Amino acid sequence: MVMQKTQPIKDKKDIQRLKQYYLDRHQVRNYTLFTLGVNTSLRIGDLLALTWGDVYSFECRRFRDHIMLTEQKTGKSNQIALNKEATKALKLLMELQYEISPKMYIFKSREGQNRHIDRTQAFHIIKNAASDLQLTGTISCHSLRKTFGYHAWKDGVPPALIMSIYNHSSLEITKRYLSIDQDDKDMVFLKLNL
Repeated sequence: MVMQKTQPIKDKKDIQRLKQYYLDRHQVRNYTLFTLGVNTSLRIGDLLALTWGDVYSFECRRFRDHIMLTEQKTGKSNQIALNKEATKALKLLMELQYEISPKMYIFKSREGQNRHIDRTQAFHIIKNAASDLQLTGTISCHSLRKTFGYHAWKDGVPPALIMSIYNHSSLEITKRYLSIDQDDKDMVFLKLNL
């Protein structure tokens, strides 16, 4: 069996369809997981490990402007701004919680006292929604991270800056992440019209 390369979600309408899919099913935790994933560029392990204290200041009673973390995979420090969509999703999830504390995981599992969902469960959350919506390509948890970079690139963010956001060691790695295909190249030629 040939492993297929995980794809970003290239169509913004599909991003909105996925968000609505979770909301329609009252799966606010899953909606927040997806929304935070596509808006922060975090790897799934770092995303699942987030606590309420990472995103919310209990002293000031407001959401933080940035997530500050040390990446599990690289050990590098990272600071990520929380945009409006990410904060909106977090607020919605917070409103549905009976009790939260700084050390409580955001993406809490139903099993155990204070455990987050595991990678396998997160994979099924993303994969099942993509399958139900009949999205094309290989969509997985890593697609969330790739989706962020792809749309940043499409919006004109320089690849070197995307490389820095991802904490990649080379521009070549970032280029592969962006999953630029012939349709993307065609769009450049068709749009330019000098």
